[in-house]
Amino acid sequence: MNQRNLAARTILVMSLATMLAACAGTQSRHTDPVHDPWEGFNRKMYAFNQGLDKVARPIAKGYAKIMPDPLQRGVTNFMHNLASPVTFVNALLQGKPNEAGVSAERFLMNTVFGLFGFFDLASKAGIEDPDEDFGQTLAVWGWHESRYLVVPVLGPLTARDVLGRAYYGYLHPLPWYARQEHVYWPIVLDLLNTRANLLPYDEQVDQAYDPYVFVRDAYLQNRQFHIYDGNPPAPDYESYLEGQ
Repeated sequence: MNQRNLAARTILVMSLATMLAACAGTQSRHTDPVHDPWEGFNRKMYAFNQGLDKVARPIAKGYAKIMPDPLQRGVTNFMHNLASPVTFVNALLQGKPNEAGVSAERFLMNTVFGLFGFFDLASKAGIEDPDEDFGQTLAVWGWHESRYLVVPVLGPLTARDVLGRAYYGYLHPLPWYARQEHVYWPIVLDLLNTRANLLPYDEQVDQAYDPYVFVRDAYLQNRQFHIYDGNPPAPDYESYLEGQ
């Protein structure tokens, strides 16, 4: 795993852990009026997704149990490699030609020598993944702050990232292939594998005083980390305290 993804996961885990204390006593419908003014709607969508997850989680557990770790990791690598065109185009749109070149280099190396990305040889060679998407591009273009929005099935996003997702299917081979050939099992496999990769976080979320706030704040912090390429601005604690 490259250093940037390791740092991102570290921040996500730390955010999840620290939110346990911060969530106490936050069951009101206005826990964050600035970033989450649609909280009433979002909580309903969160509850809907939790209902779906009562079916998805056991299936993901069964998948993780029968799927050997190297094979599951290989599927994750393969799916991530397919997203390289998304990173390449968005790096260019953000004015990052070096990152675009790195993305192309990773894609070629992993595709040609890593069995179409099943083995992440680029990361082992120290070639870090830029990991850009259109939601990040919109942020770079000036849409810095965006309201939190929970979407059915897809889960936590922002209004900006929902728009970014609309362009995702035009660049990613999986949605394109599904539309052209009407073959959807690779997308189902991707969703199942993604859910299985999230199983280690389930206990932390389940034990949170307010799981909704727990997931929301962790997502927004992790999103900021990626938008600012691992160097997000420090929170303005003085403004926060003044608003109390």
